Amino acid sequence: MKVKAYAAKSPSSPLEPYEFDRRETKADDVVIQIQFCGICHSDIHTALGDWGSFSHPCVPGHEIVGHVIAVGKKVKKFKVGEAVGVGCMVDSCGKCENCKSNEEQYCTKGAVYTYQSTEYDKKSYTKGGYSTHIVVKDKFVLKIKKGLPLDRVAPLLCAGITTYSPLKRYGVKKGSKVGVIGLGGLGHMAIKLARAMGAEVTVFSTSPEKEMDAKKLGAKNFVVTRDLKNFLPFSKKLDLIIDTASAAHDYAPYLNTLRLGGTHVLIGVPADPTQFRGGPLIQGRRNLTGTLIGGLKETQKMLDFCADKKIFADVELIKAEQINEAYKRTIKGDVKYRFVIDAKTF
Repeated sequence: MKVKAYAAKSPSSPLEPYEFDRRETKADDVVIQIQFCGICHSDIHTALGDWGSFSHPCVPGHEIVGHVIAVGKKVKKFKVGEAVGVGCMVDSCGKCENCKSNEEQYCTKGAVYTYQSTEYDKKSYTKGGYSTHIVVKDKFVLKIKKGLPLDRVAPLLCAGITTYSPLKRYGVKKGSKVGVIGLGGLGHMAIKLARAMGAEVTVFSTSPEKEMDAKKLGAKNFVVTRDLKNFLPFSKKLDLIIDTASAAHDYAPYLNTLRLGGTHVLIGVPADPTQFRGGPLIQGRRNLTGTLIGGLKETQKMLDFCADKKIFADVELIKAEQINEAYKRTIKGDVKYRFVIDAKTF
């Protein structure tokens, strides 16, 4: 199947129109006509070569929603016409301990990611959702309930599950106190999800002008992090911190806002190594950890939770020809809070 797309031919070139052939449909495949695809900061890092160069045209995109247009002969779970989603993975070994525990993202043989990944045939390269169609193994396709705003659902496939997973893992519930570092694509979802779980949310940001938006999204407190004295009222108050910041920052002031045994979860990945003092960990028996996306089972639970609670991303819908400008604006933080591409415009 020949599809239209946008691709980066090299890390130094802008994304441009590109055509390629999707693989033939296998017995366990689902063929999806893409309606919308979100722009994740990971797409930008990859396309710009921040995480290493690439030798094949890179078609980014792992926040994909669309409709089923065909299924393989062994597929029973999906029917033509249904709304579905595809996230960051399109395959895993299915046999290792982690896969059997519904943690496919940690497959010991390596998950196959939706783009710029090598499939298990060791010769095919995956291409993502900045395209008109995609063919995906049925296990890695997710159901989306009828009647939802698909453009606003798309970012849930990455930004949604990446923040939902640690909130659930660390038991956030009514009365929990959650800190969120950074108010962007990930941060705004963390606020919405934590509030829906009953938590009181405190947002940490370097930008004082974001306070009004943070509180509109559901945050109770807002801390401008440029002055360390602003952290003092929150000393030993929080149960959990979701850290979405991708710029280097000192973890110590945030760790000191955690209660005994509290946890600081890294989601954002600063480009440079981070140094920090161990005292805040030792003195409060605190935890500094990190997390990827969730597995397929958890991602489906997240989509259902968001549908029930009417939680969707705040998006700016763009045409394919605006992708390069959207990249520039995302890098500047000039988006509230996720660009989503209308696939009809490829």
